[in-house]
Amino acid sequence: MSVEFSTGEESTVGRITEIPPGRPMSLVPAMQSPPIRIPRAAASAGPFKPRPMLTKREIQVLTGWIRCDSKLAVANSLFISLGTVNTHLTRIRAKYAAVGRPASTKASLVARALQDGLIDIADL
Repeated sequence: MSVEFSTGEESTVGRITEIPPGRPMSLVPAMQSPPIRIPRAAASAGPFKPRPMLTKREIQVLTGWIRCDSKLAVANSLFISLGTVNTHLTRIRAKYAAVGRPASTKASLVARALQDGLIDIADL
């Protein structure tokens, strides 16, 4: 088996003439140093924050609560009970806390929704 490859503008051409049976072929050189490990705190400090996996209904309840004056108004607009609204909001808060972005107040949930693109500033 013969494989030719080129690397970048240098047009370096190499040739692999024989591959021992049972060994995978790789055109990537072996790493000389161990991979860099980024601490979890440093990884979440960047501009891209982890987003929780909210369901469609949780997003509806969250955006409805942001737009409405009360949880009862959200319940009436979505045809669900007040207890169901509270359950959804509790789960949303738990999901945000699980990814390291706690949101214990309505204001902090508004901030998370803005950060995650669930609402626009014009919606407020």
